[in-house]
Amino acid sequence: MQLEKELRQYQKDLLNKTRQAYLQGYKSPCIVAPCGAGKTVIMSDMAKKAAEKGNRTLFLVHRKELKDQTIDTLKWWSADMDYIEVGMVQTIVRRLEKTSPPKLIITDENHHSLAKNYRKIYNYFSNARLVGFTATPIRLNGGGLGEVNDILIQGPTVTELIGWGNLAPFKYYAPEIVDTSKLRVKRGEYVASDIDEMFRNKAIWGDVISHYKKLSYGKQAICYCSSIKQSKEMAEEFNKAGIKARHIDGETPKAEREAAIEYFRQGEIMVLCNVDLISEGFDVPDCNTAILLRPTQSLGLFIQQSMRPMRPKPGKTAIIIDHVGNVGRFGTPDIEREWTLDPKKGSNTTVQEENPVRQCPECFYTVERSATVCPECGYKFGQEPEDVEQIESELIEVGSFGGFTTDYREPRDCKNMGELYSLAKNRGYKKGWAYYQGKLRGFIK
Repeated sequence: MQLEKELRQYQKDLLNKTRQAYLQGYKSPCIVAPCGAGKTVIMSDMAKKAAEKGNRTLFLVHRKELKDQTIDTLKWWSADMDYIEVGMVQTIVRRLEKTSPPKLIITDENHHSLAKNYRKIYNYFSNARLVGFTATPIRLNGGGLGEVNDILIQGPTVTELIGWGNLAPFKYYAPEIVDTSKLRVKRGEYVASDIDEMFRNKAIWGDVISHYKKLSYGKQAICYCSSIKQSKEMAEEFNKAGIKARHIDGETPKAEREAAIEYFRQGEIMVLCNVDLISEGFDVPDCNTAILLRPTQSLGLFIQQSMRPMRPKPGKTAIIIDHVGNVGRFGTPDIEREWTLDPKKGSNTTVQEENPVRQCPECFYTVERSATVCPECGYKFGQEPEDVEQIESELIEVGSFGGFTTDYREPRDCKNMGELYSLAKNRGYKKGWAYYQGKLRGFIK
């Protein structure tokens, strides 16, 4: 939550654009503002001004945590709660006849608004004005919000918010340690069981930890996992490595979950592992690092998770460690995107003819595709071997277990590039990882 009790200039501008839209005859604007833009404060100001005119506002959220946060912000913003009802969609839709008719309906996380329950509410209170807020005005299935909203109002970009000091700058690293190319996709998202199977290779756990130690050691991190099983195991592995970690999920008892978050807030826990819980609007303490272990086809989920550590602090630079190639599907969080209310075919990934970013094989830092030199380590792109397949003849055979090849060697155990490529293959890594390790060990000059 922004600390100052006064709207920032861009927030005032968004409110003015919304008022102008209503005056022009629009009834249902969708306001697009990045994570960290202070959407809840803007929404609270709208509800407050409506209440001052004696108009009722219905504030729709989809999680209890969001409901509690919204009520706290409204009270902090000195809004008259006698004229404002904050409710979960699942609750409001069951008691429409008992809900006081609103003049204004505000929808948080508006990309959910095409869902059946939201539309039941909008149809029931058809005389109310609507306004929705989201960082990503898209649906996973490609559905367009134009079925609900009639105008798109765009707020500042991530780059602008960073420049103004409202978001922390970030460094994005993409040491991809698993191959997601063979994962099945159902209903627009990767199949969870495939991801669990992929993470059965225990060598992966050690690489997640080693990259954390190398890139963000001593800084608090939120680790986004693909399943409860994976999240629990990841927390266990961090603890074994002497890094205090805890797992929480939606089924974790409230008292236990709040205790874990408080321990994290106090710095007694360094890594908080979870499954989608700490994403849309979930209030957790500031952290420096996001560890992405869930491959996703959802741009919205990617933005919510990758931008979590970007809350500003003096001198802070957020660290994003992407182990599952999400950056290859979406680019970095600050890429400017063309939003529309029109439906799109397929998923909401930013499919492009050429990925706008590339990863340095030396340090895994993510840079623009046009970069010739890595700004982090000085690596000059174009040094990669043109044909690495010629070394395949040197591969050594290892055993297999449960359908998965097991190879518990470390790079330091390898005596040549052939063994490094063998290790990479058996771990499911890309050949760039082996090339990087070979450079470190002097196998490649």
